[in-house]
Amino acid sequence: MASGEPVALADLDPPHLRETCLQSEPVWRGRLLDVRRDRVLLPDGREASREYVVHPGAVMVVPILEDGRLVVERQYRYPLHRAFTEFPAGKLDGGEPPLACAVRELAEETGYRAREWARAGILHNAIAYSDEGIEVWFARGLLKGEASLDAGEFLDVFTSTLEELEDQAQRGELTDAKTLVGLLWLAHWRAGRWALEWQPAPDASASA
Repeated sequence: MASGEPVALADLDPPHLRETCLQSEPVWRGRLLDVRRDRVLLPDGREASREYVVHPGAVMVVPILEDGRLVVERQYRYPLHRAFTEFPAGKLDGGEPPLACAVRELAEETGYRAREWARAGILHNAIAYSDEGIEVWFARGLLKGEASLDAGEFLDVFTSTLEELEDQAQRGELTDAKTLVGLLWLAHWRAGRWALEWQPAPDASASA
């Protein structure tokens, strides 16, 4: 393919760009992250090294109140030594269905349960060095309850409008990638450009 020639968005694995793993070795493994180093064959026949993080995956929830306001959190993120405004999110447990994870994380972190859920899609937030995928789910028909934070987890839960969060993003105050993607989806959905297919909550107690 000539340089500068348009590429079809559906062509996600073009053979002329593919890298083939020749050997894979562990570098370090912790409670959450698995760092690996692979030797790969490049499209031109040469070899190269690739270091990356294997991640179990995660879910993010965009919780919408009846008046249209959004439930968000503020949490300290140690690697950047500051607090960030984010939508509720958490990693998948082994074999856990993404919707079950979304229901669990929303309840544990905010106390809210939702009557309806809709899957927006998946985002890959660190494609250069991690295989992490974050499922984006929307929740509405929220019922407030008691949060149940994990040991060592501290966060503020509050509400905000889409416009307020967009203003924070424009000023560079809201920089969390997954939350920015959630705002993008929400804005397009409200404008009627992107569709969401809603389904009842899998937990019958959510609508009790």
